Amino acid sequence: MKVTIVKVHVKSEFIEEFIQATKINHKNSVQESGNLRFDVLQSPQDKSQFILYEAYDSEESAKAHKTTPHYITWRDTVADWMASAREGMPYEGLLPEISSE
Repeated sequence: MKVTIVKVHVKSEFIEEFIQATKINHKNSVQESGNLRFDVLQSPQDKSQFILYEAYDSEESAKAHKTTPHYITWRDTVADWMASAREGMPYEGLLPEISSE
């Protein structure tokens, strides 16, 4: 399982717009072949801080996500709303174990 944890810091004046754009990206991402999970988290202490937890069944599925129209639209839409560059941290998902069937 390929997991990416993406740290996002949004300018405070764009928080609601970011959430709305991210809802569209989430809705489409969870329908992708190979998507296992796509969680969007917001810090209760700092509403401008978000984590995107993306899990895919393979490296190929994770890479394919970056080529989808909904991801490209999201990326371009939210770019100017960032207080700092997004930070994606790749992980190998160990549990739950994913069947290779």
